[in-house]
Amino acid sequence: MTKKLLFLTGKLAEKSLHKVLTEVQNNPKTPAFKYRIEQIGVSVAALMTPDLISRRLKVAGDADKVVVPGLCQGDLSKLEAQYGVPVERGPEDLKDLPQYFGHAGTKPDLSQYSVKIFAEIVDAPHLTVDGVVSKAQQFIAQGANVIDLGCLPGIAFPHLKDSIQALKSLNIAVSVDSLNTDDLLTAGKAGA
Repeated sequence: MTKKLLFLTGKLAEKSLHKVLTEVQNNPKTPAFKYRIEQIGVSVAALMTPDLISRRLKVAGDADKVVVPGLCQGDLSKLEAQYGVPVERGPEDLKDLPQYFGHAGTKPDLSQYSVKIFAEIVDAPHLTVDGVVSKAQQFIAQGANVIDLGCLPGIAFPHLKDSIQALKSLNIAVSVDSLNTDDLLTAGKAGA
């Protein structure tokens, strides 16, 4: 039986998601599946929450499984109860969807580019300072030149200053991604 998958996304990722899923679907090594994409009216897919999804998508239709963005924060069990099918997070980046379907990934060759490579720790407020440093070290080992600490809307980041100082001690450039003025002022004073 062919699986029917429902992928939820935002406005900015919708076209890219169609492209990647079509490529995966056309790969002869991929088990047969049908998919449908539902763009639920947010610009950035990663900012979806289960409550927002529940309000904007009342039913899953004929889907056997619902796949939400990998960075969707919150408990998915209420969505499973609402839709009557499994709901799971996909990969954090839609370009990793081939791996989600069991295909080997390819590491891009960036050696010919003279650029700064930013790596964002998107869930930094949820990590300890040591957790931030550990994730940053992984990104640095993969070629990152700048570590960007991603702040989350409505989530406090009381250890922002300590996280920046710990990263600066690694001699790495640090940036902060936040809409909160206080976070940005704290970051600037801490050396980001």
